Amino acid sequence: MGKGVAWILSVGNELLIGRVVNTNAAWLASKLTHLGYSVRRVVAVPDEEGDIVEVFREALGRADVVISTGGLGPTPDDITNLAFCKALGVEPVVNQEALRMVKEKYEARGYPLTPEREKMAMMPPGAKPLPNPAGTAPGILYEHGGRVVVLLPGVPREMEAIFEGYVEPVLRSRGPPVYFAEQVLVVRGVPEADAAPVIREVMRMDPALYVKSHPKGFEVEAPLLHIHIYASAEDGQRAEALVEAAVGRLKQLLIAKFGGRAEITTTQAPR
Repeated sequence: MGKGVAWILSVGNELLIGRVVNTNAAWLASKLTHLGYSVRRVVAVPDEEGDIVEVFREALGRADVVISTGGLGPTPDDITNLAFCKALGVEPVVNQEALRMVKEKYEARGYPLTPEREKMAMMPPGAKPLPNPAGTAPGILYEHGGRVVVLLPGVPREMEAIFEGYVEPVLRSRGPPVYFAEQVLVVRGVPEADAAPVIREVMRMDPALYVKSHPKGFEVEAPLLHIHIYASAEDGQRAEALVEAAVGRLKQLLIAKFGGRAEITTTQAPR
């Protein structure tokens, strides 16, 4: 079940030296999963042309949807748009619509249009600029051969605004709608290794189900598991029914196997 394979590419030295936590990738992964896409890679690369070109080329050969964040601004290390052109084997051009967006943002604040600012309007021929309601650098949408590539700024509020306003509708329109349902069981008193056979059995119920345990306590001294159960389907009721059935079966098996040792409650799934 799903609409295709998605890769997320995160560009920026700050991600690789531990200065910035990659919250963009987590946010995008959740969005893409709920849209029905299978996120198969989250790759962080430095602000180096060769690295960015390499990962774009690999992603273009293996993914249906590629979304990058970072490197679209006016500074010398902002080169994601130019590296993407190189990955495609095309020369970047100044997109006039993007140039107008950039020019209007700066002129409204009394700033001139410099070559550094004009660079933010450079993209592959045929690409579509995406308005940035929260900043100055436009996003870039490029569709070719059935693939969708989106370049987004690295500032979270800008990335989120562009994605929700302009990218999400495009991705949602590709193929049938996909509905996502999930629940989380909190299980105390059962080590993860002991719960593993139970989880395997529940996953066999349906290929659309996925069950994953996340240890939160201490495996032997004080075992505590969060078990995430989710399913996607073209019908919302089916997705919900799959999850409900899996949760019921999981509780039944845990109680049958561990009795009073297993203390089971539910909690909200992380978003």
